[in-house]
Amino acid sequence: MADRFHRLRVAAVVEETADARSLVFEVPSELADRFRHRPGQFLTLRIPGERGEIARSYSLCNGPGEPLTVTVKRVADGYGSNWLCDRVSAGMELDVLPPAGVFTPDSLDDDLLLFAGGSGITPVIAIVKAVLANGSGRLTLFYANRDEHSVIFAAELRALCAAHPDRLQVVHWLESVQGLPTVPALRAFAAPLSARRVFLCGPGPFMTAVVEALSTVDIPEDRIHREVFLSLSDNPFAATPEADVDAAVVEVDLDGEQHTLPWPRQRKLLDVLLDHGLAAPYSCREGACSACACRLVDGKVTLAHNEVLDEEDLAEGIILACQALPAADSVRISYQ
Repeated sequence: MADRFHRLRVAAVVEETADARSLVFEVPSELADRFRHRPGQFLTLRIPGERGEIARSYSLCNGPGEPLTVTVKRVADGYGSNWLCDRVSAGMELDVLPPAGVFTPDSLDDDLLLFAGGSGITPVIAIVKAVLANGSGRLTLFYANRDEHSVIFAAELRALCAAHPDRLQVVHWLESVQGLPTVPALRAFAAPLSARRVFLCGPGPFMTAVVEALSTVDIPEDRIHREVFLSLSDNPFAATPEADVDAAVVEVDLDGEQHTLPWPRQRKLLDVLLDHGLAAPYSCREGACSACACRLVDGKVTLAHNEVLDEEDLAEGIILACQALPAADSVRISYQ
């Protein structure tokens, strides 16, 4: 487990709004490759404290060539977000897992339709910066907030629009002025841009309204990318249990390579793969998205939790690596 996370120094803490802070990390040259990331990915931080250690994930907001940076917005009764906003200062060190997540465009040359609500702007602005710096895509962003004082990255977005007026359009929606975004308003906004790929991040009700609006303007589900963060029920920083003498064996086909690994009976498949340094895809780790989906080729598994796969998916052998436990002595898995 020790080689999975690294202790990074906080170089600076930036006050974005009254409720949001950005943590800027120093990455030693020897860890540069480990923390190389794609726009839209996130970091998972170890948070200590009186209630015991927890882990929380926060999106990266930095663009190409900028220091590794995550933004944390306070959540009411949110232990992790409040601890980070109140306690972290420049010079402190935090334990950090390498970047992960699949909320990232396949090509920086694609034209994108972006929706962000509140702190959902964090991974979205990273995508904006990457496309403008290293791609040719055109970007239209719908950004919803409570009021003008809660707009994270307001000045930075203005500067990006001024520098790229032909490629970036930002439309702000303020609840204090216009009320909550409605499905008809979102539909009218999206309709002229329905040929684009969509990236969406924000509070649950906002995302639900956007998805409902998009469903009425002929945007296929496979062109809609949603980022959903849940509080982790498992702690990925926890020490790995000693090898299970009754472990199963798993054969994994990943990125064109085959790996044979011991699979302890109480360890979830994703944790086993990450423990062995394999770059298995994942996002929420809670069985609430399909970013870690893979195929059961042989053997049997059980899923500790599943909110996204239906009976047809399961019948076809699709499983969630973040929730899979071995139910046979030998299991074969494919990510192809």
